[in-house]
This record gives sequence, structure tokens and C-alpha cells, in this order.
Amino acid sequence: MAGDETSTDFGFERVRLAEKQDRVNEVFRSVAKRYDLMNDLMSGGLHRAWKSAFVSSLRPSRTRPFRLLDVAGGTGDIAFRTLEAGGPDTKVTVLDINEAMLGVGRERAGHAYGSRIDFVAGNAESLPLPSDTFDAYTIAFGIRNVPRIELALAEAHRVLKVGGRFLCLEFSHVDVPGLDRIYEAYSFKVIPRLGALVAGDKESYQYLVESIRRFPTAGSFARMIEEAGFGHVTHRPLSGGICAIHSGWKLA
Repeated sequence: MAGDETSTDFGFERVRLAEKQDRVNEVFRSVAKRYDLMNDLMSGGLHRAWKSAFVSSLRPSRTRPFRLLDVAGGTGDIAFRTLEAGGPDTKVTVLDINEAMLGVGRERAGHAYGSRIDFVAGNAESLPLPSDTFDAYTIAFGIRNVPRIELALAEAHRVLKVGGRFLCLEFSHVDVPGLDRIYEAYSFKVIPRLGALVAGDKESYQYLVESIRRFPTAGSFARMIEEAGFGHVTHRPLSGGICAIHSGWKLA
């Protein structure tokens, strides 16, 4: 099936394109309730520093209206950080295809942010939102799970205002000699076992590890962002390349 435009990667498997989204949905339905705890355990808490650096790069305005679309952000981590960093006119739409993840986010948000946050079910490949609407689009640790990444990037470009910013935080490829071998061993030998012990789901975490390995290198992904129409595209590695912040601007 390699090279077939009707197939795609699901971890190390090749599956039909139409099948991947259902299988990814099942992964996140399974892990939703333990998602944040597992992130802490898997990263030793580092994911919190990565997300803080991500929102610091976003720089939501404290004095002007600022509208953010956070895609694949169901549990609310990026949204809450953005609302706390921005001013009273900062508003966030959290979009996720998975209702279980959105349920976690709604529960966590409670009434703390009022009308400044809303949660929407939708597909990153076909956003149920108007064009030229948002000042920024973020997606953290989600784009590698999208079956057709190029469609998600095109949709990001569509819904942003001219001058709007695309920001993506995603796992990357470790480029520090020695650390790469340690990280590889930890990923494949420890993380699935943690998933079995804590979340009762080894297979979902095996997929998540494999999906990281299948994701393009930072340079290759930057070219995909440029091909979607974004300018001034950059990427910044974090923690020796374990993950990276990718940035692009809608210039026209």
C-alpha cells in the first residue's frame, strides 16, 4: 500500500485513509480521562514547560481583542494558558474531533472563563468556522494524528486573518548524540508499559510513540507549512529536539 494516495500511516501500520480517523478517535476516547496524568508521567512534567514556552511565543495581547483557535486542544491546556496570559478581550475557541477530550476540557474550565472560551466539535481537515476570523491558530501535539496534514494546514491558513499566525507544537527528532538512543529506548520500552499500568491501555500508547517516529522532520514539516501559503516559517527545537515549535504567518 506504500505510495497509495488512499492509504496513510497509523503508527507503523499502513491503513486506509478513511480508517485512520476512526482509529485515532478510539485512541483518544480510551486515554481521555488519564491524558494529563500520562503526559506528566511520560515527560517528567516537561510538557508543562514546553506548553508555557509555546504560549509565550504566541504572545496574546493584554490590551487589544485577540481571537485564538486552538485545534486538537480538547483538554484545554493551551487555551487556559492563553486566557491567563492575555487580556480581558482574549477569546479562545477550542476545537477537537473527539467528544471525550472536549468533555475533559469543559469540566476543567467550569465557569472560570465565562464567554471567553467555547468548545467546538470539528475536524481539522474541514473546520466548521468562517474564513479570515482568527488572530492565531495553535495546535499542540495534535497535527501528527491528522490523516491529511496538508488539508489541516490549508484550513489553518483559510480561517486566519491576514497577519494572523500559525503555531504548532509537535514532537520532533532528537538531534543530540547519546540522548537519541536513550529517548528511543525510553519511548518504546517504557511509555507503552506506563500506558498499560496507568491508563489500562498499552496499545494506544504504542501507537502514540510510533506516530512520533512517522512524523516528518522539522525541516520537512516547515516546507509543508510554506506550501500551505504561510510566510516567515521557522522552527525552534526544545529539549534537544524532542519537540519543536513551528511558526508561520498569513501574509496575504
